[in-house]
Amino acid sequence: MMGRQPPQKELFSYHVDLDRRVRANHPLRRIHALLDGERLRQQVRSCYGYNGHESVDPVIIMKLLLLLFLDDVPSERELLRMIPERLDYLWFLGYGLDDAVPDHSVLSKARKRWGVTVFEALFVAVVGPCVQAGLVDAHASNNSVVQGAPELIAAVKSADQATEQKLEERTPYYVAQHERLMSTTDPDATVVRKGHLGPRPRYKNHRVVDDAHGVITAVETTPGAVAENHRLLPLVAQHERNTATAAATVVADR
Repeated sequence: MMGRQPPQKELFSYHVDLDRRVRANHPLRRIHALLDGERLRQQVRSCYGYNGHESVDPVIIMKLLLLLFLDDVPSERELLRMIPERLDYLWFLGYGLDDAVPDHSVLSKARKRWGVTVFEALFVAVVGPCVQAGLVDAHASNNSVVQGAPELIAAVKSADQATEQKLEERTPYYVAQHERLMSTTDPDATVVRKGHLGPRPRYKNHRVVDDAHGVITAVETTPGAVAENHRLLPLVAQHERNTATAAATVVADR
């Protein structure tokens, strides 16, 4: 059964008013004002039953996920350890000083319960207002090439095809890490090596970021062995669907 966090604040909590402790221009205040909690609850209502134990309020779950991203917290466990020590976090989540914070497992359970479809719908619901507010233009950057004259496009396509053929050539002296190793606990991840770190199960997050204001307009998560250039065109198409605008320029890194 879907739970709901009571909105009222505590009248007495060691004479500490969290609302007064969070400065007026704190970024979390602006995010809190923009979040549509009722819309989120309606979006995920079908994921919950009508009896049994109450869940953590979906709005709290979404806010926890936002904190993970906004403050680049290294893990969900670390985030839940930090919350009781951060007055701004407590205020943002609607908790008091004496309230117990949820276990870190609620985030992984929510991801499984809500599923990809819900998260994609929530993502598009965020991109739409950004477009309406003029925060997205026709120039998107991701992992791609610069579009230009037809001759340049043809030359780039030819070079890409030659490069892909070369990369697909196999030698008897090398076997990719992900073909020799597999995770028994997370078989969807592929075992790859990155930089100086040893091989480990990984995913890869592909993003399209509009360069006007840094708004993420398209996103896809794949196993770690999927090359970025293989997801370029689908991501550009997703950008155009989400923003209802064509990408005039697409820029890539390696």
